[in-house]
Amino acid sequence: MEFVDRREELAELKRVLNPDTPPRFVVVFGRRRLGKSTLIKRVLSKKDIYYMAGDFVDQVQRDMLRASLAEKFPDIARADFSAWEDLLVMLNTFATEQFTLCLDEFPYMVKHSPELPSVIQRLVDSRALKYNLVICGSSQRMMQNMILSQSEPLYGRAHAILDIRPIPIAFLGEALHTDPVATIEEYSVWGGVPRYWELREEYSGLREAISATMLSPAAVLYDEPKRLFLDDMMATVQSESLMSVVASGANRLSEIASRMGREATALSASLDRLIQMNYLRREIPFGESPRKSKKSLYRINDPMMDFYYTFIIPNLSSIGRGRRSAVMADIEAGFGEYVGRHWEHLCREAVSGNTLYGHRWGEASRWWGGVKLPAGPVSMEFDVMAESADGKALLVGECKWTNPEIAGGLLAKLIEKASRLPFGRDKEIIPVLFLKNPPRDEADAGEIRILYPSDVIRLAYGE
Repeated sequence: MEFVDRREELAELKRVLNPDTPPRFVVVFGRRRLGKSTLIKRVLSKKDIYYMAGDFVDQVQRDMLRASLAEKFPDIARADFSAWEDLLVMLNTFATEQFTLCLDEFPYMVKHSPELPSVIQRLVDSRALKYNLVICGSSQRMMQNMILSQSEPLYGRAHAILDIRPIPIAFLGEALHTDPVATIEEYSVWGGVPRYWELREEYSGLREAISATMLSPAAVLYDEPKRLFLDDMMATVQSESLMSVVASGANRLSEIASRMGREATALSASLDRLIQMNYLRREIPFGESPRKSKKSLYRINDPMMDFYYTFIIPNLSSIGRGRRSAVMADIEAGFGEYVGRHWEHLCREAVSGNTLYGHRWGEASRWWGGVKLPAGPVSMEFDVMAESADGKALLVGECKWTNPEIAGGLLAKLIEKASRLPFGRDKEIIPVLFLKNPPRDEADAGEIRILYPSDVIRLAYGE
């Protein structure tokens, strides 16, 4: 698969590692499979040194790094180093020109040599380094703590910090050569993770790729979530249990705690950690304070994780018995509803911060709650709601990932619901339909605001 996106990240690495500038200390982190190593290698030249660390004790790790360094500096192979500082300082004596040393999977090194961040701190602070030093890691928790915690030695030392995130959906269609509808279906399974895209590319269709990569104990992604949690040194039993419970439909904290057999307060730290790692997200109704709202809902944020806990975990016994056809039948039966959840989220992303229909919109979210009417309270829900930057308009949206709808009927119901909102009475209401397919009454829907998959993909990327 071709290397896609990462233009800003590449430009930043090239800028900071420019040989015409003084040596720099650079940090790159992000979850496994996002292409961090590939990204770094694209800016390294033949004079640079790339080292992939492993889970080895400190002396073995030093010997392995020394072997890599000896390819460029043969004399270093004959030196005896019993400490990291000696090895890294010795490099200065061999450096006749500026080069870059990349220590990939740096958390493995720190695991067995906890003094290493302090060693690097002293080297950076001394301003004596003659080479660029890049550290990279898949353990988001450890990397963030080392770099962003004020109590840690490396806090404030990095000249550049690259937090590598999933690639926007627009590039998935480009990579797999899929139409907009298929792109959203593919994204709902693989998300923005380029390694998953590479795996998908090996198969002729989505169904075949799911079967080959997940529906066997020997499949490459069969234990993927567990590996991701181990990368971040998280308690896998607690994390996997939380994800499974949320995927099964327990989205409120009280429901999650009940299903887990735990007190809600005992789960807060784990939930917050999963949110910090971008595996979960917390949703609150539009207009409510994140700190004060008591209506929080927890959703799986990562598409592959969501697919795994929605379809794979409930079918582990069948997968273990080789019942691929039966499992695939379950996936196909629930796939439309499953994609619909991700379609809604993408629609909200498409609206957030963008200019549409003459207004620039703030953060879009769902809204649900009760509205008091003369006849009594009524519960309502909106898939998309956002306020304009000037506070004068309110966008309300209905999302459908189904067969062609009657747009006129959907619009009428949406407007009628919006008219009941007390906080929308003094605002211009902008109703929008987000549809998978053109409506059945397409000829009469010309004046209706409708966004289709191609529009949402374009807007979600920020164009």
